[in-house]
Amino acid sequence: MTEAAPAFRRVLLKLSGEALRAAGGDTLDAGTLTRLAAEVAEVAREGVQLGLVIGGGNIFRGAASLGGALDRVSGDQMGMLATVINALAMQATLGGRGVDARVMTAFPVGSFCEVFDRRAALAHLDAGRVLLFAGGTGNPFFTTDSAAALRAAEIGAELMLKATKVDGVYDADPVRHPEARRFDRLSFDEALARGLGVMDATALVLCRDNGIPVRVFNLFRPGALGAVVRGDAVGTLVESRG
Repeated sequence: MTEAAPAFRRVLLKLSGEALRAAGGDTLDAGTLTRLAAEVAEVAREGVQLGLVIGGGNIFRGAASLGGALDRVSGDQMGMLATVINALAMQATLGGRGVDARVMTAFPVGSFCEVFDRRAALAHLDAGRVLLFAGGTGNPFFTTDSAAALRAAEIGAELMLKATKVDGVYDADPVRHPEARRFDRLSFDEALARGLGVMDATALVLCRDNGIPVRVFNLFRPGALGAVVRGDAVGTLVESRG
């Protein structure tokens, strides 16, 4: 039986850096990188234009990482560099699977990355390349969720995917509260008003105001990424209503 064709032409996937950490504490887990790269490669070969934003929390979590020894700006700048490391790791892993991937950063890094330029990014996507957007927004005080929403708007993504360790958005932490209720659908305004922790408020507002729905799904369920881009109702959909 032939699988359904992709329901979306262009999507933005937001992945936490913590998801790349090995269970034993190593910064990067080769097995996780390989598995994620395989799923991304499958989606790219189906013709979906794909951008990724990967956080840097597995390497450095801002000023809090050093117990207050750093100011917020310095900590955020170091965190931005951590996202570049993760993006390069994913680029190399995708390359090993025959996928042409490019890292575009919010600030100059060196000859091995491109500085983000919208026209160049769109040309890469149209050529079938996977884009890895690193360096956040290039400014302190903004999360990688906000960076992902910004890039999604700039490239005209039809859907933003928020990959997590749970299968959607709940009204309480499902790990600590087994009775927590999962939402199939939410409006942006409801998510903001209830403080459900889908993404930070800036990211939600950016997606809402630019008409980009967000689907929150379980990153660790094999095949979930492919199911989402084929239009399956996986996880929780956050969208504008009315």
